[in-house]
Amino acid sequence: MTMTQAPDRRHARREEIQKLASGSERRRKIYSGVGLSICGMFLVVALIPLISVLAYTVQRGVQAWSADFFSHLPTPAGIPGGGIWNAMVGSLIIDGIAAVVAVPFGIAAGLFLAESEGRVAGVIRFAADVLSGVPSIIIGIFAYIALVRSLGHFSAIAGSFAIGVLMVPIIIRASETAIRGVPHTLAEAGLSLGARRSTVARRVILPTALPGLITGVLLAVARGVGETAPLLFTAIGSQYFATNPNQPMAALPLVVFQDGIQAYPDLQQIAWGTALFLITVVLVLSVGSRLIAARLGRVRL
Repeated sequence: MTMTQAPDRRHARREEIQKLASGSERRRKIYSGVGLSICGMFLVVALIPLISVLAYTVQRGVQAWSADFFSHLPTPAGIPGGGIWNAMVGSLIIDGIAAVVAVPFGIAAGLFLAESEGRVAGVIRFAADVLSGVPSIIIGIFAYIALVRSLGHFSAIAGSFAIGVLMVPIIIRASETAIRGVPHTLAEAGLSLGARRSTVARRVILPTALPGLITGVLLAVARGVGETAPLLFTAIGSQYFATNPNQPMAALPLVVFQDGIQAYPDLQQIAWGTALFLITVVLVLSVGSRLIAARLGRVRL
């Protein structure tokens, strides 16, 4: 084979491959279009019930919204004009206490898992995964046995404990993922300058992973805000305005459950309005977490 024949054969082979590829291009485009159409159809099927529930909740709930609805206390059954002011304050106290305890614990555990690969870390990681899948009513029963029965009464503290247990695994896994996304070179640079590992974690790793940490915390809070079952066994609810965490306390999910099963139309209307308010809060937390994470990511870049 001469030197001029080899390039000619390579060129002919390349043309043959291009011809075969162009011949199958039409078929590949058809298959791709069919696949995208099927995915779009299933997306529409999945969105139909979601949009239907949201639309029906907005239709029924917006009728209850007014200044009195957000600023007045509940009224006896059959008397219109009641509000959810006590439930709003109660949810803020219950979820706030839960977040104050769960957030530092979850971030610390996530940092430990991100920096460790031993058997203990594996056990903690497995426990967090299992706990995140445990039904919330089981957590409520556990909180009832651990706190309500031992204290002898229902309380917001018991409700915060149950909600905090639900928040912890979400924060742990989100924190681990965010911290693992920090380049190892940053930590190594800090250690090479003589800084302690605790200082590097506090001054370098955590600030760099802050967007992911905020996202995990807000998503955990969003889940805790909407949980009803744990509060049925712990905080139990109240018709009065209460700020003492050691007493039974009203909460937004309890209002939806308790008023929604009543036979009085005014209470059912309050339940629909509260449900719409809960959906709005969860939506704001979910969207806000992503916006904050995106903004912090751009600032750091």
